[in-house]
Amino acid sequence: MADVPTLVEQAREGRPRAVARLISLVEGASPQLREVMAALAPLTGGAYVVGLTGSPGVGKSTSTSGLVSAYRRAGKRVGVLAVDPSSPFSGGALLGDRVRMSDHASDPGVYIRSMATRGHLGGLAWAAPQAIRVLDAAGCDVILVETVGVGQSEVEIASQADTSVVLLAPGMGDGIQAAKAGILEIGDVYVVNKADRDGADATARELNHMLGLGESRGPGDWRPPIVKTVAARGEGLDEVVEALEKHRAWMEERGVLSERRVARAAREVETIAVTALRERIGDLHGDRRLDALAERIVAGDLDPYAAADELVAGITESAPPGE
Repeated sequence: MADVPTLVEQAREGRPRAVARLISLVEGASPQLREVMAALAPLTGGAYVVGLTGSPGVGKSTSTSGLVSAYRRAGKRVGVLAVDPSSPFSGGALLGDRVRMSDHASDPGVYIRSMATRGHLGGLAWAAPQAIRVLDAAGCDVILVETVGVGQSEVEIASQADTSVVLLAPGMGDGIQAAKAGILEIGDVYVVNKADRDGADATARELNHMLGLGESRGPGDWRPPIVKTVAARGEGLDEVVEALEKHRAWMEERGVLSERRVARAAREVETIAVTALRERIGDLHGDRRLDALAERIVAGDLDPYAAADELVAGITESAPPGE
């Protein structure tokens, strides 16, 4: 059993092994997870969470690495959650080595962690919200969450980040992809990476046009900026940070940041509650109560909705005290 209070104290001191151990407890759904979350709760709320998403090949990892450098120059402590596809053999993150971020490996002001999706749709690992909380409590000023580029499901990052950055690149049909995936609704900042390639200006114009078509903003509403970068050479990344800080200031001024965080916490509670309920229902397979309800449905004595109500009521009544 892990000594959770000691791990939390060490994480607050910036010790990477303690942070790694806490995130491992989260990923493994440890029996101590409740204790970990209870210990971290009073220590969170200070980090700015930035989500980065986009189709495979647009340069997300290179851009993330460049943003880390830009924030470090500003004296910020940075945490990175790089969410990757799962290995079909080990279940671990396929890109766990994160070669492109190796420049920051020895920097004590940067913590980088690869997480596997483990088959979770939406481009994020199921444990990402709790892992974000660990990095927040560990004193990170900025947390960059880089998601798997999974096309039409990658919009989930908008529910986990304070600010969502969508990356596109010329020559990849990203304009059409953005329209299909619903990305035009989730982006707070758009980045056209690889801007040294032919077609970068056309991609930016096309994106700007599509944003205008779907616009229903009033005076004072946020209009997502479009920033062109060449992340491999570090060009334009300071402008991205500037756009992020402007968005953060806009949200704080209008109370949007607090609203987003409350909504995020509500979704997290809902997910935990639904997961717990699903586990209890799973335990009922082969249970006589479930079979009896099914028999009544087949006989026409009960409809499925009424049966589900009875099942939920029975599970709730039989739950141990405190759950």
